[in-house]
Amino acid sequence: MRDIFVTVVVFGALLLVFKHPHYGIYLWSWLGYMNPHKLAWGFALNIPFALMAAVVTLTAYLFSKDPKRMPWTPETVLLFIFLGWVTFTTFYAFYPELAWAQWDKVLKIQVMTLLTAMLITSRKRLEGLVWVIALSIAFYGVKGGIFTILKGGIHHVQGPAGTFIGGNNELGLAMIMTVPLLRYLHLQAQSKWMRMGLAASMVLTGLSAIGTQSRGALLAAAAMGGLLWLKSRNKATTAVYIIMAVVLIAAVMPQQYWERMHTIKTYEQDASAMGRINAWHTAINVAKDRFTGGGFEAFQAPTFRQYAPDPWDVHDVHSIYFEVLGEHGFIGFGLFVLIGLLAWRTGSKVIRECKNDPKRKWAVDLAAMTQVSMVGYATGGAFLGLAYFDYYYHLVIILVLTYQIAVKNKWGTLEEGKPAELDAVRTPLSKINNQI
Repeated sequence: MRDIFVTVVVFGALLLVFKHPHYGIYLWSWLGYMNPHKLAWGFALNIPFALMAAVVTLTAYLFSKDPKRMPWTPETVLLFIFLGWVTFTTFYAFYPELAWAQWDKVLKIQVMTLLTAMLITSRKRLEGLVWVIALSIAFYGVKGGIFTILKGGIHHVQGPAGTFIGGNNELGLAMIMTVPLLRYLHLQAQSKWMRMGLAASMVLTGLSAIGTQSRGALLAAAAMGGLLWLKSRNKATTAVYIIMAVVLIAAVMPQQYWERMHTIKTYEQDASAMGRINAWHTAINVAKDRFTGGGFEAFQAPTFRQYAPDPWDVHDVHSIYFEVLGEHGFIGFGLFVLIGLLAWRTGSKVIRECKNDPKRKWAVDLAAMTQVSMVGYATGGAFLGLAYFDYYYHLVIILVLTYQIAVKNKWGTLEEGKPAELDAVRTPLSKINNQI
């Protein structure tokens, strides 16, 4: 039954994409973040829905009347350069077959990320994207939060198998990153019931992230909590929600959870932690030896034999920074970090330019909450190998588009999807026609 439901929904949505190409971005994001087909048990499990959504979206866009233009900003230029660089390093990868398979995945993510920048051309479309991303992850957050309460935090909260968020660590980080986006939607909501629902989602998603029992998620939550309060409008309300989450965590999580978290201080005695550090040294040694790095999927046993301090401790790198460093060298690492820094700067520009304009308060809120989400990724990602997670690149594009729409008024926001230049031309023409 689930297979039939998901298939009908996806194919029905694909029909809408032909008329409204930007719906394809929503569909692709929903499939990529929530992975509804992975919750089925039959034929839908292996249907390439995301690829179908991408192909139909690109085709519909090419044949649509929408303006075909890319917002050329430092971030989008760097995304193109980064994609070019990782393509170059793949030609010199240690393990070509594995590397090209991973390159194919990264290429699809980057193409859709850049297509997002071309199709999301108004505040309405941008908020639609935020809703899709936030609710897709909050689905697991609400479910996992309730599960954590009912089970007393004994069992790990897990994501759908075979996806970016399949493991407890990965899901924990994704949920931490989603709390600020839920807060943004909460700030914009007009309905009392919607605000209450979003508030509950925030608290349960935060609790669910802790329920994954991921140490990285705890560190990300700690780093993000203060910034969430600092950057949020109506700090008293935000403080209440944070306190509620903390009280719930303290009341629900069992003693073994706190004992596990305590190992953060005694990482020298933790085999898993020491294995990660060994992998990090391996990444540095590879980058020092080869300016292209080892290419995608470089962290295999032969690489450790040659470059690791402990050649027999083969471990996943578990860090976005060392993952990129080891796979694409110092140049790739620099591009990866610079993309995030420039996006942060763009968010700060939005806040500075719009903070005194009540009509653009939404842009201030979105930029601030997206920055908070990026802090969660930057902190938790230090202990997770999610360097190519589309969530990070979507956050970058959200900041770029917020600036383009709210500050530069690149496309105009009065009419859905119509460029400001067209509105400027049509207004005097309509006056002339009236005079005639």
